[in-house]
Amino acid sequence: MKKTILLLLILLPFYLVIAQKVKGTVVNDLGKPIPQANIYLDGTKTGTISAADGSFSLDIPNVKNGILVFYKDEYDSYSINVSEVLNKTLKVELLKTTKIEEVKIIPYTEATYKRYIGHFLNAFIGNDHENVKIKNQRTLKFSYDSENKILRVKAPQTLIIENKNLGYTIKYNLVEFVSEFDNQTTRFYGTSFFTETKSNSKMKLNRMNAFDGSQVHFFRSVYAKKVESEGFIVNQITKFPNEKYPTAAELQRLKDYTASLKSKHAVLSIPSDISDIAGRKRTEPAYKIAITKTRIPETDYTKDTDGKLILDYDYMMQINFKKYFYEYKKGQFVKTKIPIVQTSYLHPEGETFEISSDGNTSNPGMLTNQGEFANNKIENLLPLDYQLGD
Repeated sequence: MKKTILLLLILLPFYLVIAQKVKGTVVNDLGKPIPQANIYLDGTKTGTISAADGSFSLDIPNVKNGILVFYKDEYDSYSINVSEVLNKTLKVELLKTTKIEEVKIIPYTEATYKRYIGHFLNAFIGNDHENVKIKNQRTLKFSYDSENKILRVKAPQTLIIENKNLGYTIKYNLVEFVSEFDNQTTRFYGTSFFTETKSNSKMKLNRMNAFDGSQVHFFRSVYAKKVESEGFIVNQITKFPNEKYPTAAELQRLKDYTASLKSKHAVLSIPSDISDIAGRKRTEPAYKIAITKTRIPETDYTKDTDGKLILDYDYMMQINFKKYFYEYKKGQFVKTKIPIVQTSYLHPEGETFEISSDGNTSNPGMLTNQGEFANNKIENLLPLDYQLGD
């Protein structure tokens, strides 16, 4: 469905502009007000909801970038860079969502729910399902492409996530979740709004350890040009084709043979060449990697363009971080004396990404990560306006 958004900007007189503010109304396609719409600065604790007449007013902290999100269940969301709307009056039109899936949804049964929910929670939430819970997870919809072994998850409603470890409730608008089982990759992204539910020494300690060495911490260090002083070492990784991995022609033969089995009731024996291809696909990586340059500076993988800092790199990046965990002793937060080395990998893969001062990047769902950064899931998600010690 083609989405149209009506966005009227009425400039306030410059002499009335005192603080950063966005205000206006949220309406539907008939011009009628939409109450209880969520308006928030993505990934932060800054937000509000529209009143009964659709009106809203939101004070924006002193930021130059960030994404302002307008969202309500059963409507298409709308996002815009906050720099485009600061100190302006808006009229935002949201359209009713007519379709929530692109492929056929698996009919809901208890068996299918249990089959996929565990994988989704591990990939999305992380390991701690006891203290980090989606309160309305039964609203999730699963679709599975059995031919290509791809799982997609849709969330028709805003996910309400309670994180008891970090002391936040998160309203998460899941835009996309895709798991490709053949190549063992998962990507997801969405917009989020945080509400602090508890803040004590234990929560603060957990937040400090969640932040230290995270991908957000790394990109904040890149933006500030303090990568090494913050404890990160970046190496260049080059990928080489693995000659033992099956060729494209061999993979096609394997796929054709597998498809032919569907029309047979039994298989007495698998041809040796097919068995060999399947074995190499299962045990050999498609590429081998090697460190080809060590301790590369920020200038090797970033560039300044029109006042914006851009991640622009043709190679895979290995990021090592010496992590000293925080402890709470005698009323103070102190670091342990013995660190552990955490390793992460980033794959720009020819794409460019704008890096912002809060540690976020443009198009975060397109930046592939592995290693420790891939463990920065919802259980460790902090507001983008979080500062160490908050």
